[in-house]
Amino acid sequence: MAALPISKRSIRFWADAPTHVFQEAARRAVVGKGRPLIYLSLSGGGGGGAYGAGILNGWTESGTRPEFTVVSGVSIGALIAPFAFLGPSYDQTLRQIYTSGEAETLIQHSNPLRVIFGNGLFGSGQLRQLVERYIDDDILNAIAREDRKGRRLLAVTTDLDAQRAVIWDLGAIAASGGPKGLKLFREVLAASASVPVVFAPQLIDVEANDKSFQEMHVDGTVSAPVFTLPDAFLFGGKTIASRGAQSDLYIIVNGRIEPGFEVVPNNVEEIASRSFAIMNRVGTQAVLAQTYKVASGEGFRFHLSYVDKHIPDSGGTGFETDAMRRLYDYGYQKARSGSFWKTGLPQIETAKEAAKTPAN
Repeated sequence: MAALPISKRSIRFWADAPTHVFQEAARRAVVGKGRPLIYLSLSGGGGGGAYGAGILNGWTESGTRPEFTVVSGVSIGALIAPFAFLGPSYDQTLRQIYTSGEAETLIQHSNPLRVIFGNGLFGSGQLRQLVERYIDDDILNAIAREDRKGRRLLAVTTDLDAQRAVIWDLGAIAASGGPKGLKLFREVLAASASVPVVFAPQLIDVEANDKSFQEMHVDGTVSAPVFTLPDAFLFGGKTIASRGAQSDLYIIVNGRIEPGFEVVPNNVEEIASRSFAIMNRVGTQAVLAQTYKVASGEGFRFHLSYVDKHIPDSGGTGFETDAMRRLYDYGYQKARSGSFWKTGLPQIETAKEAAKTPAN
């Protein structure tokens, strides 16, 4: 895959690239220096990102939050990832984004499909404004400093033309510096959260074989609802080289994993919304199951946090301020108590149990 010509090292990879591509990148990272891998993976989920923000801030308050060596994000997770990567000093920024009411004021009108692969974000113009407001030269410089230490920050988009998931090395982009690096960094974050059909795709300028053209990128959840490991390790049977120290994999799913039961109104919008939400949840379950299998075989400690099925659906667009504040507080209190990680997969109830309704 041809990289954009702004960095001396590769700035992106196909998620289904051969194993050697990732092993070469890993050798330059902290995990290639005999240190443990502490990996945080953040899923998509639209307004559900308030849960992830709450978890991170409550985790800080609990006094147990580590410094991550690798952070990856998809969709809303990609917007959280830079601040999670930079550490607790940016907790207030996360809280501001998800509880101040800013998200609701950026919504010009209700999304007619409401949820596509997790609740969608704002219209493309408002989304770019949000990214530009919080991602500036200071943020890029801070990320570049951490990148030079061997830490890695990743985001996932879907290349519609190629029909494949793309893993972007945001640290490499930040390290390239300058207006071009800042522009691309912002474009990748916006693209990762640009739900197709509902929101305009991001057109990213690229150069290959002395030719300039544009690639069309959309929401990373189209191809990867949550990104944990490259396909070669998850599905290709490849093993991960020993690190000499036990590693930790933390996964925050910004939504539910377990099915619930809610009667669906018989209209196109609600049917489409529920259908896409189910596709996203099933895809997430599949990735988590395979990740758990690989982690167990490789000696990774597996940690998972997600929104409990008993937490009421916020309804509406998913970005109503009161709903996001409740979800943030739920995540914050859960993490602050120290009992927010599951070390195994959830026991998914049967369809028969999920369909039980109160007696008349």
